[in-house]
Amino acid sequence: MMNENALVPELAVFDWSVSRDFYVELIGFDVLYERAEEGFSFLTLGTAQLMIDQIGLGRTFGNEGAPLERPLGRGMNLQIRVSSIQPILNRLAKLHYPLYLAPEEKWYRRNDQELGQKQFIVADPDGYLLRLFEESGTRPISP
Repeated sequence: MMNENALVPELAVFDWSVSRDFYVELIGFDVLYERAEEGFSFLTLGTAQLMIDQIGLGRTFGNEGAPLERPLGRGMNLQIRVSSIQPILNRLAKLHYPLYLAPEEKWYRRNDQELGQKQFIVADPDGYLLRLFEESGTRPISP
């Protein structure tokens, strides 16, 4: 049995089965448990955890009066560490699934060093942005 992280995003989705297939078949998440009658799944990928919940079947949380329309999650991306981004990119390419941001290698400063990551961004069927990355190591900050 896996422990739940202290922070587990729950994404409201328009079509649970479409979202479930995207996260499991394309991204590589496993289903820890689900309640199909509520359109709910608790998903895991390594130590990443995520819940999806179909709008209108179970409890839908939102801002009163704010429209639920695509793209959902505007202004947010979920960064997910994976061991390798290439298998995910291969599955997406096989289905001609569009990327929001092409694969790149970026270095981010943290204190007196830089952390490298190979990353890309893809939007899920409801417009939530996923930034999948693999670690590239560390290096000293360039002068």
